Amino acid sequence: MAHGDITHLEIPVADLAAGSRLYADLFGWQIAEPPGFEGYPMWQAPNKISGGALVERNEEFVQPRSIVEVDSIDEVLAKVEASGGRVVLAKAPISETSWWAVFEDPDGNLLGLFEGSFSG
Repeated sequence: MAHGDITHLEIPVADLAAGSRLYADLFGWQIAEPPGFEGYPMWQAPNKISGGALVERNEEFVQPRSIVEVDSIDEVLAKVEASGGRVVLAKAPISETSWWAVFEDPDGNLLGLFEGSFSG
């Protein structure tokens, strides 16, 4: 079952470099592209708890998207479909120990799901 912590926030921007400079300047976020995540500048807030990434804006991704950590993406997606929502991105690997998915709720809100860990 889901434990529901919001673990990540993706912010769509037209220019990754300019967006990185803006958010670093506005909020003091540390922004870098970790190895294996080129083109996906990830940020961490000064509290070292909250973070996310800047992503290239496209016609399907125009609003920020929160990522919620769950124990089982499969269980959550089954409930999404049963409640009238729809799966936008089926469960997909991030690494050998983590996965993500995206769904749209019945009101049109997009949320991401994260399962797993980044430890080997």
